[in-house]
Amino acid sequence: MIRIVTRWWLPLVMVCVLLPSPAAAQLALRPSLQTTSLQATSQTGVIAQGELHGVVQDDRGIALAGAVVSALGSTTAFAVSDRDGQFLFRSLPYGPYLLRAHLQGYVPARARVVQVNGNKNTWTLALSRADAEGAPSVLAAGVGGSSESTPPDSATDVHDHDEVAWRLRHLKRSVLKDEIDGVVASDEWARENPLAGVARSIGVAARGGAGLFSDLPFSGQINLLTTTSFDRPQELFSINAGVPQGVAYVSLVAPMSDGDWTVRGTLTEGDVSSWIVAGSYARRAGATHRYEAGLSYSMQRYLGGNSEALTAVRDGGRNVGSLYAYDDWSLGRRVHVGYGGKYASYDYLTTNRGLFSPRVSVSVQPIAGDSLRVRTAVSHREIAPGAEEFIPPTVGLWLPPERTFSAVGHSAFLPERLDHYEVGVDREWARQVIIGVRAFRQDISDQIVTLFGRATGVATDMGHYVVGSAGDVQAFGWGATASRDVGDRLRASVDYMESNTQRTSLSPSERRLGRIAPAVLRGDETIRSVTASVQSIIPVTSTRLLVVYRVSNAFADAITTRGTASRFDVQMNQSLPFLNFTNSQWELLVAVRNMFREDLFDGSVYDELLVVRPPKRVLGGVTVRF
Repeated sequence: MIRIVTRWWLPLVMVCVLLPSPAAAQLALRPSLQTTSLQATSQTGVIAQGELHGVVQDDRGIALAGAVVSALGSTTAFAVSDRDGQFLFRSLPYGPYLLRAHLQGYVPARARVVQVNGNKNTWTLALSRADAEGAPSVLAAGVGGSSESTPPDSATDVHDHDEVAWRLRHLKRSVLKDEIDGVVASDEWARENPLAGVARSIGVAARGGAGLFSDLPFSGQINLLTTTSFDRPQELFSINAGVPQGVAYVSLVAPMSDGDWTVRGTLTEGDVSSWIVAGSYARRAGATHRYEAGLSYSMQRYLGGNSEALTAVRDGGRNVGSLYAYDDWSLGRRVHVGYGGKYASYDYLTTNRGLFSPRVSVSVQPIAGDSLRVRTAVSHREIAPGAEEFIPPTVGLWLPPERTFSAVGHSAFLPERLDHYEVGVDREWARQVIIGVRAFRQDISDQIVTLFGRATGVATDMGHYVVGSAGDVQAFGWGATASRDVGDRLRASVDYMESNTQRTSLSPSERRLGRIAPAVLRGDETIRSVTASVQSIIPVTSTRLLVVYRVSNAFADAITTRGTASRFDVQMNQSLPFLNFTNSQWELLVAVRNMFREDLFDGSVYDELLVVRPPKRVLGGVTVRF
């Protein structure tokens, strides 16, 4: 089956990408593998984007300046109304958006769902004053609406006249009186009841808290997911199949004047009890100086009965913290300079627990008015074995640590260190096809090896794997990427990479790896890999589909079985419009993948290739955006 897919899938994608068509795309050099959103495309081939504009006013029709307006859909955007109450969002991908407005001292209006489809519609958002006449007052104890009863209007007050109704209408008032304008209604009651001060404080706090949260323009996302792993499809119906784990993910975004604060957290419960929490601040795109900074902390605790995992996690848990900061300067319109770094601390490393990874990049557009762009990048990356379980990914789904790991032969964990140098050129050619070429060099120390299942040589399950070092490697190579839009709802890209590698030093676990997984001990060789990415959207059903497929002649699985090995990632997001209530958007998520690494392009050429027998992961659940 793998040979059939390999034989037909890649030629088909290459034909789709390179055949002439009136539709084309202006995409990045490397394929976009973000799995949580997909932008529609227009007939011109450029990513279909439109404007969303409107006006914010109060209940009397007076324009309100300084209101924060949020648009939540395939992307999240914020704007501030001007002195005429007008706001404008530019370059929003087509699709539905949840539109809301917030202003201090005003009650937020109910959010409304609007469509961005190229039509020039003007949307009006009306806010009511928090102290407007007729607005409900905040109560100290939730009883009554005023300090005095209002005589009924005989012409309009219609109610039951039986004895029960009469007694309910004439019940004695609660000892906790209404709190209006910060004053307790009855001074006599206040003198006679020692709880008067408490009641007053509760009333003030309740009103202040309600006003605080009603004026904050938060937006967010909640994922309630279930995940499990299997090696063969029939194992899903076996009693030995992995126990499904529940995963909860929450994200909150709060806009500022020139950027966004983001707080994210995810946790899971089961044999591996774990969580990740992270916060970041990013200045919005469009500024000449863009930057992002953040930090994360993750914990893993093993509660199962696997002896190998219990031996590896000796202290009952592992903790990893990281922080990062990146800057991007625009020196005019033709020069961009980026720099930054990440620092991570791993408590399970015996030496050098703190690892630092800096990088610098420069991008130049040498000819004004031409799309030709030359870029260069230099980076140093230090990463510990098992880091993929703790460090939040830059692309893909956000999942907490799900699996345990141990070192080969219970030796010490050795971090991988990578020095990467790259020069690339990309340009938009005829038919708006984006083609890029790059050359790179990599110097790798202690290349990480990852072994699953029977390849580990120990009694493990799919929730545990073994890591080791394959020694030092040097690689020289080049790559090419072609990307474009095919039709109106399909994006496709293909990336080819070829590299000549040689091992410069032996592995510390050479003898052990030579017995259980000799395919990971490589000599001089030529690596060829092809990665195809296809993203599609069906507008009628609001279905988004992502397929990533990678083949290579250097997968350790292929060398072991003397066949063809591959990696894939398939994800589908199905909108559930009938559940779009209470200002939220619902989606059904289903994903199947056996790719082990989240980022396929920024690491070592061997990172994914030296993962032996990775299990397939199934993920399903619902996503709620609000």
